[in-house]
Amino acid sequence: MFSNYLIGLREGLEASLVVCILIAYLVKTGRTDALKPIWTGIGVAVALALGFGCALEFGSQELTFEAQEALGGSLSIIAVGLVTWMVFWMRRTARHLKSELHGKLDAALQMGTGALVATAFLAVGREGLETSLFVWTSVRAAGDGTPRPVIGAALGIATAVVLGWLFYRGALRINLAKFFTWTGGMLVVVAAGVLAYGFHDLQEARFLPGERTLAFDISDTIPPDSWYGTLLKGVFNFQPNPTVLQVTVWLLYLIPTLALFLAPVGFASGKGKVKVPDEQGSQPSKAPQS
Repeated sequence: MFSNYLIGLREGLEASLVVCILIAYLVKTGRTDALKPIWTGIGVAVALALGFGCALEFGSQELTFEAQEALGGSLSIIAVGLVTWMVFWMRRTARHLKSELHGKLDAALQMGTGALVATAFLAVGREGLETSLFVWTSVRAAGDGTPRPVIGAALGIATAVVLGWLFYRGALRINLAKFFTWTGGMLVVVAAGVLAYGFHDLQEARFLPGERTLAFDISDTIPPDSWYGTLLKGVFNFQPNPTVLQVTVWLLYLIPTLALFLAPVGFASGKGKVKVPDEQGSQPSKAPQS
């Protein structure tokens, strides 16, 4: 549940910040007439994300076991690729996100209503589709048949919406650089478990060999149905009897990816704070130039 809460919080906060920046800019420039197309684009993006999640869930139920495992494994790998790209993208560009969105919005204002809808849709839709795909693969990996993963993701998104509203109202200031660094690092760990489970799905679908070649088996020490086994499974997608391929994939992904992400360069260095403009469009003060 915690891993899905983290996914919902991280992705939801990115989308909330985008919405906050777009709306604050329109209010600041006196273009409140453009708010309706923006909200329309956001609504369409949310509906598409929900529809995509439902299609994944109900569409996969009509497949054979091998086809379900092949689909789940393939989408798990795609989801990990998207999440990895997302955390590195935010690490690199978050400081310039506001100016980038302002530029796109200026161009959309000149082009008309359709362009405004498209701008909001594309800005929020990517986050929504990533969230749906990653939550779905994480729920499959949990495999406990309970709604807790979905509840966790929903709570994370709800928290992100509240935080976005507080940012917009100017009632909250946190160091977003550090926030995205820490949550991004935790998501890399979660993604490593999802990736390993995805390869296990492909083994069960008989796309890859080695399903019965176990790296170790500590099921007696950490029973999967124990509270701590369930906790490890829910947070890290831990499996007490992984295959050699699962452990290899987990290590090959986690170690270099986490090392690169936490390297003290660029956004990861945490220099400065990212601030969202309030309704009056206040900007962070700049040091006087000599």
